[in-house]
Amino acid sequence: MEPDASTSATGNAPPPSGLRPLLHKTSRTFALSIPLLPEPLQTEVGVAYLLFRIIDTFEDAVRWAPGRRAQALGLFAQRMKSDDPSDFQELASQWLADPPLEHAGYLELLARTPEVIEWQRHLRPAAADQLRRHVVRSARGMMAVVERIDDQGALQLMTLQDLRDYCYVVAGIVGEMLTELFLLQSPSLKPVAGELRARAVEFGEALQLVNILKDSQADGAEKRSYLPVHAGLAEVFSLARADLRRAIEYTELLRTNGADRGLVAFNALNLRLAIATLPLLHERGPGAKLTRLQVAGMAADVMKAVTSDGVLFPERP
Repeated sequence: MEPDASTSATGNAPPPSGLRPLLHKTSRTFALSIPLLPEPLQTEVGVAYLLFRIIDTFEDAVRWAPGRRAQALGLFAQRMKSDDPSDFQELASQWLADPPLEHAGYLELLARTPEVIEWQRHLRPAAADQLRRHVVRSARGMMAVVERIDDQGALQLMTLQDLRDYCYVVAGIVGEMLTELFLLQSPSLKPVAGELRARAVEFGEALQLVNILKDSQADGAEKRSYLPVHAGLAEVFSLARADLRRAIEYTELLRTNGADRGLVAFNALNLRLAIATLPLLHERGPGAKLTRLQVAGMAADVMKAVTSDGVLFPERP
């Protein structure tokens, strides 16, 4: 299927080549899946990923006290609404003078924050507004998360609802933003907009739950425990499986209602990787992950299914 006529860029979005070096230094999965998207959506989602990665870096800033993390998140949210990108040059210098962590890719991203903000401001106006609004919402939600860190620098979620609230802040909001960008890209999806929006948060939650289960040991080493005290591991796996099923429904809605094939492939690949990872985590525990060969094979399978109208999800959670 050819992209809708409306998918042509209406702003001066930077070419994908301007984003890919940063994506590869800051992401694994999304550096693989974002290039599947048609333009201008590919650039919009790439810029969005980098903005969310910046605020994630503040939330995870192991070298900063909770108050410093909250301050950085608050200032970022405030400056996102400013018309002067030079505001971010001073902030970036302050962040790097006392780095929040040691990841080289994330530090380079912080240094290039003014450039990323400039990219965001040159997107299609409707897309730029979606990025601004949802990144600010997420940053403010993260402020509440870091304020829960105790005097020993530890974060412990207590209930399953705490976990879901956290997933909403860091991933559900992303699902909502992506849905609005998809609707902007493909007007053919308008009749099912309500159905997509009803599943968007669960899609984001599904991917985040798989990441939390995978990274639980590494997070624990940095005094973060997102697995709730008052919920068993079986409950978290059950919630993840239910969310993955809703995410499949979301992707099938895209496919059957005229979305661009690349848009379908982006969602299907991210979802297929999560579906395949979850049973590995159940069998082998935290840290289990797919091999590069398995990931490459899955990407090839998704593209074949999308181009030949084959089965997108041969395995169900």
